[in-house]
Amino acid sequence: MAIAKLQQLQALFHDQSKALIAYSGGIDSTLIAKVAYDVLGDRALAITAESPSLLPEDLEDARTQAAVIGIRHEIVQTHEMDNPNYTANPVNRCYFCKSELHDTLKPIALQRGYPYVVDGINADDLQDYRPGIQAAKERGARSPLAEVGITKAQVRELSRHLDLPWWDKPAQPCLSSRFPYGEEITVEKLRRVGRAEYYLRTLGLRELRVRSEGDTARIEIPPSQIPSFVCETDLSQLTSKFQSFGFLFVTLDLEGLISGKLNRALGVLPKVEEKVSEEASTALGLPT
Repeated sequence: MAIAKLQQLQALFHDQSKALIAYSGGIDSTLIAKVAYDVLGDRALAITAESPSLLPEDLEDARTQAAVIGIRHEIVQTHEMDNPNYTANPVNRCYFCKSELHDTLKPIALQRGYPYVVDGINADDLQDYRPGIQAAKERGARSPLAEVGITKAQVRELSRHLDLPWWDKPAQPCLSSRFPYGEEITVEKLRRVGRAEYYLRTLGLRELRVRSEGDTARIEIPPSQIPSFVCETDLSQLTSKFQSFGFLFVTLDLEGLISGKLNRALGVLPKVEEKVSEEASTALGLPT
């Protein structure tokens, strides 16, 4: 079924003369970039927004992946941190983030003759709490993955089918999602969260979040990894490292990594984060 949807996705781009992709470097927008480039060649352009909410290392990943694909790639600056509606971190913060993104990309698209901006929203995203989707729709963006009905699991399946080496890349939401709603977001807070998460990556962790609440860092990793993390990590050194980033206190969330956990305040039920979903694992012939 996923292969049939890939053909529909390819057909969608065949019907376009050119495509400008809002490209974050995540697996969704990277699959879009790959398919668009395969169909349109140099008539496809990927643009990444650089801001304090994006880890510099993730920006480098986006550059590398675009180079592997072969697609033209540009970087623009966005300025959501200048908007008090964003930095106040309301429950619809994502709306103001995507408004800034598309208010930046849409004029570029129109100036260069692209009919609209294409994003990486997938079919599963439509079932989640995503205020940014509305902002994109209001500005005329299209979401080919969602239009064709491609789920997150199928994104991974198709990425592997197309030999994209990052098919199992963990989800990496913007750093602003690490703060409870209502806590002001600053550049310094984003920086310390980013440094903390990158440090954990250097320890070999792939799936993680560092939630920031005031001066406290709360580490989330998959539940199955908690015992080995506690036993094998130099916790004193880790604490010192986090304190050097600006945190006063460091804790480990015993419930484990749950994507969208902070949405509990909205009555939205989050899902346990998985490396590859059971559906994708079955499709790929992997153990679940």
